[in-house]
Amino acid sequence: MRELKVELGSRSYPIYIGSGLLNDVAEYFRKQHLPDKSPHLIVTDSSIEALHLDRVVARLQDGGYRVTPFIVPSGEKSKSLEMLNDIVTAALEAGLDRHSAIIAFGGGVVGDLAGFAAASFMRGVRFVQIPTTILAHDSSVGGKVAVNHHMAKNIIGAFHQPQMVLYDTDTLLTLPPREVRSGLAEVVKHGLIWDEAFAEWCGEHAKDLLQLEPEALQHALYHGCRVKSIVVSRDERENDLRAILNLGHTIGHALEAVAGYGELLHGEAISIGMVGAAKLAVRFGHPASIYETTKRLLKSVELPVRLPPHLDTDEIMKAMMHDKKFKHGNMVFIIPTAIGQVEINPDVPTEWVRETVEELKREA
Repeated sequence: MRELKVELGSRSYPIYIGSGLLNDVAEYFRKQHLPDKSPHLIVTDSSIEALHLDRVVARLQDGGYRVTPFIVPSGEKSKSLEMLNDIVTAALEAGLDRHSAIIAFGGGVVGDLAGFAAASFMRGVRFVQIPTTILAHDSSVGGKVAVNHHMAKNIIGAFHQPQMVLYDTDTLLTLPPREVRSGLAEVVKHGLIWDEAFAEWCGEHAKDLLQLEPEALQHALYHGCRVKSIVVSRDERENDLRAILNLGHTIGHALEAVAGYGELLHGEAISIGMVGAAKLAVRFGHPASIYETTKRLLKSVELPVRLPPHLDTDEIMKAMMHDKKFKHGNMVFIIPTAIGQVEINPDVPTEWVRETVEELKREA
């Protein structure tokens, strides 16, 4: 088992990464002083329910905890105000109090949704992240929680840090190959923004990562979570540094919105967005090798680098205007200046972005 810590003073919390951790889930709850006198709500999706829910509920109940499951449909469309209302209803019916926790047991969608419920229920109750996807190694750390609006992704949200992140890598073994590839987008991203050696390591070990080789997988998740924890510890609320974690997200979130939160998985959209950011870097005079290396590393883990041509450029541009990273009439992009280094550029010409979107439709 590997352990990291997100340093936030009195609100610091651990990240546990390892095989078989869910067998001792009740012990981890006690270690974090989660009370067994108050009821807790465990939010998961329909796919995780079938694979893992009964075992986790049984382990918690055997440890003296009262937990009520709440199941949401799998997929991005569950991140809605309507589903949030249903979770609040379930929390009230289960008798949650101010000492209770809402437990996110699933991928990024479940984590964002359950986390926003925890942030808003009774003005904030405890929150535990138990991620079950590779993608969630990023989303489960840092306390960003949200639901979507049909016009913009994650536009209704809050910052609400978990009590802990309990990451049992055994749950990843049931992921479909497409979900594995999607999750690796955020792994590679952490190398691209912070650690050139790790970015290249991802390319060199792409086959092992795609096959979920245990040692390579734990190494990748540890280093990805490490980058995220360092950045969050220095800038919890994205006043400056934390924005670098958005590499690829300005275009990527727009693609997800225009495609209807279904055609493209999050990691697939972010992969295309990172290629777009690298193309913009070249326009700003940075080396062409940034674009070439970014594209090579993403293709090595079998991620898309081409924007689906049928998606309307005007709609994509409109979606970017609604993004949180659009400020004072200018587009804000995270632009790579080298592999492992990025800058926050608050003044990217709109015409460059439009041209880049069109170029991404022709990417090979």
